[in-house]
Amino acid sequence: MDSMSLMSSPNVSSFRTGGNLWQSKHSTKNSSYASFVAPKASMQQRKIQIEYNLSRLKQPSINNELKSGEGGFIYKENDKKYIPKAIPKESFASEPRPYQPKHVVASVKHFFVTLFWFCYPYTMFGRILCTISASLLAVERLSDISPLFFIGILQILLPFTLIDLYVNGVNQLYDLEIDKINKPFLPLPSGAFSFKTGVIVTASSAILGFFTSYMIGSWPLFWGLLFFFLIWSGYSIKGPLLRWKKNPLLAAICIFSTMTFIFPLSFFYHMKTFVLKKAGVFPKPLMFSVVFMSLYSLGISLFKDIPDIEGDKAFGIESFSTRLGQKRVFWICVSIFESAFGVAFLAGLSSPFLWVKILTGLGNAILGSILWYRAKFVNLNDRASIRSYYMLIWKLLYVSYILLPLIR
Repeated sequence: MDSMSLMSSPNVSSFRTGGNLWQSKHSTKNSSYASFVAPKASMQQRKIQIEYNLSRLKQPSINNELKSGEGGFIYKENDKKYIPKAIPKESFASEPRPYQPKHVVASVKHFFVTLFWFCYPYTMFGRILCTISASLLAVERLSDISPLFFIGILQILLPFTLIDLYVNGVNQLYDLEIDKINKPFLPLPSGAFSFKTGVIVTASSAILGFFTSYMIGSWPLFWGLLFFFLIWSGYSIKGPLLRWKKNPLLAAICIFSTMTFIFPLSFFYHMKTFVLKKAGVFPKPLMFSVVFMSLYSLGISLFKDIPDIEGDKAFGIESFSTRLGQKRVFWICVSIFESAFGVAFLAGLSSPFLWVKILTGLGNAILGSILWYRAKFVNLNDRASIRSYYMLIWKLLYVSYILLPLIR
């Protein structure tokens, strides 16, 4: 310790004061005797300071890690000497770990955000609107919209959302290498989900989906769920006579049959026969809905492969885009979508109610105009531009789901 720190300590100051009094009382001594006493006093001061510092290091609230070596206590790290290291004692009562809960919450949040993107939210959102739309087609009068009606919607949403998660999951598991080229932002190719996590989530979703359907006890719901599961398992899984997505015709049939028949018919008859307890009929609004969805789903089944042409070519997957070219398939799809809006427009005009003619006629005319206008600005050499237009197709479908139940 240097001389300045010694002179600034309280013990040394009091000692120095005593030394000065002693010197003033014995000022008559000769200088040689004073010179003898001064070094002795300095040694006593150093001894007191050392004892004082050691007593501070031995406080009960601190454990000191010291190593004995030449020249006193030393602490070695990277061949350097430091002053003794003080480590506070653990106090479990007064010092909780504040970051652990935050870490757990962040992990849970990350899992559910990743799960959200794992299940293709735009398709699930579209199916939710399809559920509401098809259920409203079963409504004959306003009194049918009761708490029982909303319970029926929840009975559809729960098992189909779980099987939806399975369908999207099994597709991503078998398309992992392809998605590294076409869709590297998805949870599996990006590493946000491990392959094992994807398998667990996918299998659990299928089991829970069928279990909830069994508990509900609706036959239209069960058969719709089963066909949905079987068709899309065959679409994605690799095996004999499976992996139907490699055949463009079979792939289009999977999308067409699901969006045109499985979803609207199972939802409608579940609400009509199981929830509202009425006879199962095939009314005019349901017929128009099936025709509209048959065209629109055909357009989606052709369009979805346009942005994936690079990866499909690399892995030998034949699609209409790889066979006919992006530009030709693109304009075929636009024409099909416009035909779907044309059917909905004519269906609205056939209604005996003026307000239905105005809302559905004007609404579908606007949707068709937006689709055609945006099509002229799509850059088929830019994958982001194609995907943006693909998302627009789904958004226009969302609005159509609102307009379809109005046709009476």
